[in-house]
Amino acid sequence: MSIHRPQSLSLFDGAILGPAARDAVVKLDPRQLIKNPVMFATALVALLSTVLSLANPGAEHFAVMVQISAWLWFTVLFANFAEAIAEGRGKAQAAALRGTKTGTVAKKVAAVDAARHQEVAADALRAGDLVVCEAGDTIPGDGDVVLGIATVDESAITGESAPVIRESGGDRSAVTGGTRVVSDRIVVRITTNPGESFLDRMIALVEGAKRQKTPNEIALTILLVGMSLIFLIVVSTLPAWASWSGTMVPMVFLIALFVTLIPTTIGGLLSAIGIAGMDRLVKFNVIAKSGRSVEAAGDIDVLLLDKTGTITLGARQAAEFIPLSNVNERDLAEAAFLSSLADDTPEGKSIVALAKSRFGLVEPVGVDMTFIPFSAHTRMSGIDMDGTTIRKGAGDAIAAHVAEKVGRTPGWRSPPNTVNGAQSAPVGVPKELVQAVERVGKAGGTPLVVARDDRLLGVIHLKDIIKPGIRERFATLRAMGIKTVMITGDNPLTAAAIAAEAGVDDFLAEATPEKKLELIRDTQKGGRLVAMCGDGSNDAPALAQADVGVAMNTGTQAAREAGNMVDLESDPTKLIEIVMIGKQLLMSRGSLTTFSIANDVAKYFAIIPALFVASYPQLQALNVMNLASPQSAILSAIIFNALIIIALIPLALKGVRYKPASAETLLRRNLLVYGLGGLVVPFIGIKLVDLVVAALGLA
Repeated sequence: MSIHRPQSLSLFDGAILGPAARDAVVKLDPRQLIKNPVMFATALVALLSTVLSLANPGAEHFAVMVQISAWLWFTVLFANFAEAIAEGRGKAQAAALRGTKTGTVAKKVAAVDAARHQEVAADALRAGDLVVCEAGDTIPGDGDVVLGIATVDESAITGESAPVIRESGGDRSAVTGGTRVVSDRIVVRITTNPGESFLDRMIALVEGAKRQKTPNEIALTILLVGMSLIFLIVVSTLPAWASWSGTMVPMVFLIALFVTLIPTTIGGLLSAIGIAGMDRLVKFNVIAKSGRSVEAAGDIDVLLLDKTGTITLGARQAAEFIPLSNVNERDLAEAAFLSSLADDTPEGKSIVALAKSRFGLVEPVGVDMTFIPFSAHTRMSGIDMDGTTIRKGAGDAIAAHVAEKVGRTPGWRSPPNTVNGAQSAPVGVPKELVQAVERVGKAGGTPLVVARDDRLLGVIHLKDIIKPGIRERFATLRAMGIKTVMITGDNPLTAAAIAAEAGVDDFLAEATPEKKLELIRDTQKGGRLVAMCGDGSNDAPALAQADVGVAMNTGTQAAREAGNMVDLESDPTKLIEIVMIGKQLLMSRGSLTTFSIANDVAKYFAIIPALFVASYPQLQALNVMNLASPQSAILSAIIFNALIIIALIPLALKGVRYKPASAETLLRRNLLVYGLGGLVVPFIGIKLVDLVVAALGLA
């Protein structure tokens, strides 16, 4: 079994750069530019600068003004290019998904039990139609299995090489169009119309065709527009001030000042950061239905995690043999070993493995053995060999079996006690066996009692194995201010033991769908954001209520519709990675915003002295970079302003490196690296550009 995740594209893949360059020009369409107000304003003043420059070919600084106009256009094109690269990476992923769509012929039937079918094109199917799918058939559309059971190859969608079971009447009834039936026969009720399938929606989301700005993006855009308006007012007052001081400042130079002061860096990269955040989820085989959900993941305060498969390995493992005082541990291990040889469950295999590792036991040869499988009715399994009967199972079931062997009618203690969901043992059972069963239950394990003929031997401790490293991960989340809550159907005693071992902050025992929903609502009332995962129809209300609801792709259609993310690999532990990616998205946006605002400071020292040094020679003291000339200073600042967008594209696409830490630590690190860096880098960059401009005689 293996998982094939989407290949990671290089940041500047040749197959993406060409189309991105073309799209950057196409995006100069005002109808597209206006979606980014900062770049729209830059394009407007670039157009004004171009007209003013070309209208005065004999102007004193004509060559410099033409170059300024050209670099203003480059600023807009570079911002478009950043967005186009991010979209191109998404389109490449979408192309891979689109390749799984084929022209499928569906076998439509009139009723579930119909013997004859009609062949129609998959595109002609509508929600509610019934189709029959047999071994080798491609499932023509999304739907639910209403009859039969089959193994289905979903590798085209999930990357999972092993087929999965799909059957009617359970939480694993949902099927996806484009997957293939490997064996058996099923009848599927189609649940979507053409163009609305899960695969179609995945393609649209990955391509960004339906991407809408998130609330944080809208708020930041409003802030950037407000800052731009303030700088517009400031710059518009400068001609009057310059005229009063006897200085004539060319309009093109004022335009250059305006563009270098407004937050063009973050304005040009904002859309790319959001698209790249969703792209990073795709690499983990997680599809986010909106950027809002990715953003919300970064603000999560509470994580609801299912115990089985997320915190524990999912299958209980034999941890120890607990013999009675008059029984040798090897005898107990041998009986457990023999009774589990034909047990194909993970628990049974673990008992065999533990017995082999402890005592080197081997399977007997040439012995007549009859295996007794486990059943819900008897609640035990075992083996009959050479007149010997060995059984293992629930304590009360084994005790009753032994009592029957010796001809005693089982009687129950009064009042009955409950240990791990099972009543206390019948009268006559050794007290130490009862104590052993209770000890295993209190430790969070499951006790299996073993008996040979009419003799009770002891207890096998089946333990929920905590995943390696999970405690450390919870400690990391705690340091980030995120509370973890374990959700389990176990009784409170068992749940408390496992929660303590795993290191979670809290737990919800004997969980039901209603309790999950109530817990989420109560948490949200306190102003906190909640994330959870689920796969069943009974999880749908909680998934819809949660701020981040991750539905498993192997789950029901109702669960996938209710969640705002879908994990194609159906791995509940992904919830932790999703939160990390969300935080990285928010950090990337915040860091680049900090850098963008901070790097304006150097431009004051470059352009302000250049514009007014003739009237106010004292301003020469601000020329700390010792730029070659006023014209070179202005041109160098505008060139740096454009090139920094290109330089930051890799950071916008990859995201700022995220190390789990408290909010205060992250803020300090952000201000140190991107605040101080935003102050220092432009001084160095503008000076280097000035040296090149002076050397080439461009100003």
